[in-house]
Amino acid sequence: MKVRAHVYISGLVQGVFFRSATRREARKHGVTGWVRNLPDGRVEAVFEGEEAAVKNLVEFCKHGPTGAIVKSVEVKWTDYKGEFESFEIRY
Repeated sequence: MKVRAHVYISGLVQGVFFRSATRREARKHGVTGWVRNLPDGRVEAVFEGEEAAVKNLVEFCKHGPTGAIVKSVEVKWTDYKGEFESFEIRY
């Protein structure tokens, strides 16, 4: 079953290669969507794909890459839309 997760990650998550590590993990698991930094210091991402793969990405976000200190991860599960062809970093 395909799912969609809209995720907000808080903590020390900017300046630690969080976006590029997330993109690498998403591509490894065949997940599409995007990730970006927010002005308030959080990282926001949308993941779409097979449920197990998307859950793997959400789990990755709970610790992030080396150097990240994740304080919280908010996940909003919504209906799969199939609107992405790949996974990208948005600026």
